[in-house]
Amino acid sequence: MKLLITKGIGLPVLLEIVKSVYVSVAEDEFSNGGKKVTDSRISVLTGVHRKDVKRIREQTDDAFVPPKSVGIGAIAVARWMNSPATTDDKGQPLPLPRQAESPGAPSFDALIESVTTDVRPRAVLDDWIALGVARLDSQGRVVLNKAAFVPDKGFDEKAFFLGRNTHDHLASAVHNVLGQGNPMLDRSVHYSGLSADSVKTLTEAAERLGMQSLLSINRMALELVERDHTLAKEGKVEANQRANFGLYFFNETTTLTERSDSDSGK
Repeated sequence: MKLLITKGIGLPVLLEIVKSVYVSVAEDEFSNGGKKVTDSRISVLTGVHRKDVKRIREQTDDAFVPPKSVGIGAIAVARWMNSPATTDDKGQPLPLPRQAESPGAPSFDALIESVTTDVRPRAVLDDWIALGVARLDSQGRVVLNKAAFVPDKGFDEKAFFLGRNTHDHLASAVHNVLGQGNPMLDRSVHYSGLSADSVKTLTEAAERLGMQSLLSINRMALELVERDHTLAKEGKVEANQRANFGLYFFNETTTLTERSDSDSGK
């Protein structure tokens, strides 16, 4: 709610969004043998008035399109962090010259052009610098500021990741609660009664160990998606799946009552 209020999104707008989500989920998840769900059935399932159901279903599908920097950036960063030519012996991304210093040598322009030829590398670089994803060092090389594509600036980009990651986390939790097939990974460790110094220690450990896991999964996923792309072109597989592996760490100051009522270590 804090985010909605801060951005001036009032209750009427939120209610309209919730109605649309109810209708969309009912339409997608509760069809009978693949048959189109009627407005009346959706109204019964959701409690949304039939007139509103009809209006919502007739609206143009304005599905949220990720900002261009997200699509290009996610792939480019994954390749930057996965290639031996663009990482050091510890797997950290190396600074890249704007243009190749010799034929076949790694460069930022070559990296972006390996992802898309529809957008000029300079335009991507300007966007990344504005978002805080990359910077130029004293030698004019492009330096990746973070090991994962999370913009420091740019509300649209941040909102995209917030929406996607929140959806996927909740969807995996709902999947597990409803007992729909094999459980999905959804684990956490919770402790209360900690000092600020202890939380700082845990934060640093979580960032270090979590990033190791993220980098490992990232490298594996990039190899698999390139393999599956080749197999799909040959008609050997149907590459229609997506996966999201995420990390989070949260802490806050609690009251004495909250500390005494909580169960540490669960």
